[in-house]
Amino acid sequence: MKLALLSDIHSNLQALQACLSHARAQGAEQFAFLGDMVGYGAQPGEVLDSIMALQAEGAWVVRGNHDALAVAPPAAVQKMGDMGAQWTHDQLTPAQRRWLTELPLTHAAGNVLLVHASINEPERWRYVTDAVTATASLDAAQDWPQARYVFGGHVHAQTLYYRGAEGRLMPFQPQAGMAIPVPRHRHWLATVGSVGQPRDGNPQAMYAYLDTSAQVLAFHRVHYDHGAAADAIRRAGLPEMFASRLEMGR
Repeated sequence: MKLALLSDIHSNLQALQACLSHARAQGAEQFAFLGDMVGYGAQPGEVLDSIMALQAEGAWVVRGNHDALAVAPPAAVQKMGDMGAQWTHDQLTPAQRRWLTELPLTHAAGNVLLVHASINEPERWRYVTDAVTATASLDAAQDWPQARYVFGGHVHAQTLYYRGAEGRLMPFQPQAGMAIPVPRHRHWLATVGSVGQPRDGNPQAMYAYLDTSAQVLAFHRVHYDHGAAADAIRRAGLPEMFASRLEMGR
């Protein structure tokens, strides 16, 4: 199976289309969406239409925290993520909001396990940012004995962890486009980065690609028209920071 893993699209249609095109050129046969399809960006409805169509063709989809916010926006803005949640809610159709509500928090398929944040209490949206939090997520994945590959998003960073010979989790910082051997006799956990909201100073979109037959994983960066995505945010009247961070990749 050749699997493209996309997370944290955040209503960025231009970035989504670029990553889908890139993944298809790599030979992707299966698509997985790891949550936060909406929030921040200007085209939530168009993004959901695209993903819903792919789900109808067999794509796997799990829910993220911004997807939950779009269904039930907070009464008061307390965090930056709350900004624009009501606007996003109003852009979606009842059918789209119902679809978001019904999405699962995890999805298991053979030796692949998907989640938006951490397998450890996924509804609490824990960030997996280091070996300690990655260990907690991978330990919780033991409830799925077949799982060898755990994939999440949420942190907008591309990182790979694996369990070493002594049982400790070892972090690995991947290079874009490099094929990394991920043999099935080990347990692996990866955060696949953000399609629509990179925050490492590089505005290029992120996604990951797993070939289960070859047992290799690659983390990709994809050029897209982030200027057009930023302009759409400004035309929608959303906060300027939502637009400028796309241009800066922060």
